[in-house]
Amino acid sequence: MLLDIEKHVTPEHSRSHLRFPFRLERPAAKLNIRFSYTPKVLEEDAVARRLMEISIERYIEPERQKAALENLERYLPLQNLITVSVDDADGYRGACHRHDPAQQLYLSENGASPGLIGGRIGVGDWAVTLSVHSVVTESCACRLEVWVSGEEGFE
Repeated sequence: MLLDIEKHVTPEHSRSHLRFPFRLERPAAKLNIRFSYTPKVLEEDAVARRLMEISIERYIEPERQKAALENLERYLPLQNLITVSVDDADGYRGACHRHDPAQQLYLSENGASPGLIGGRIGVGDWAVTLSVHSVVTESCACRLEVWVSGEEGFE
C-alpha cells in the first residue's frame, strides 16, 4: 500500500487542494486508487436553505436575489464535492471530476479510468490531489488508498 489515508474535512477546506505525494521505487503494471467520502448530502433542510441564502446574498447581484430565493428548491439537496487528480514525475496524469462519493480508479500502460491518462507506471515521485470543491456538512470523512499491482509488463 503506497497511501492509506483517512481525513476529515470541514467547510473551511472548501475551495482547497490536499496533495498526497508518494514514491514508486520500481515500475508497475497498474496503479490503483480507491477514494470515498461521506456524507454526500446535507440532510438538514433548514441548514441547507440558510447556506443558500447566504450564498445568494454574497454572489448574486441584488436585482436578481429575489428570483434566486424564490427558486431555492432547484439547488437542493446541497452536496459535498471532492474530486481526484493524479500527477507522476513528468506531470499531469489526469483528473476525475465525478460526483460519485466512492470511486475505484486505475492507470496502466494499456489504459486508464476515464479522465486519467494511461501510460507507463514508472519510478519516481507521484501525487494524488483531492480537490475539495465544497463541504456543506459540518464534517466529511474521506479515505484515500493507492497501491500498485503487477510488475511492469504484466497485469
